[in-house]
Amino acid sequence: MPASTSGFERGTDGPKVILAGVDGSETSWRAAAYAAGLARRQGSLLAVVYVQPTLAAAAALGAPVADATAEVAEELVAEIRRSVEQLRGIFDVRWEFHTLHGDAYGGLVQAAQELKADAVIVGASEQAGHRFVGSVAVRLVKAGRWPVTVVP
Repeated sequence: MPASTSGFERGTDGPKVILAGVDGSETSWRAAAYAAGLARRQGSLLAVVYVQPTLAAAAALGAPVADATAEVAEELVAEIRRSVEQLRGIFDVRWEFHTLHGDAYGGLVQAAQELKADAVIVGASEQAGHRFVGSVAVRLVKAGRWPVTVVP
């Protein structure tokens, strides 16, 4: 099969970039830990992505949404850094942290495209309503663009 002319070929020599979506939930931390182990074993870059929700309606009413979501992002970065420091010398994982604004699905898709992710790892939704409406994980799987692992 001839090589792609785009210069990017997915899935040939193992994943080069593994994207882990985090939102502070227990399942997202488990997904990040799983992704870190996979990245370590594969020699891949781990891209940890947090998508800050934009709540235009709340912001229009004067709620300090931007400050709250920025604070969550800062807390996530601090937690990730603490976790990495605890593992320094035990596991050697190359990683980056990215923050985007928007809805979780759109942000993860954008990040996966920009980073040329070979795999996307997310935690299972902890919200009961997602059984009926569909979770971010289900939407990523249905998109069919990347291998998606959903960690319970």
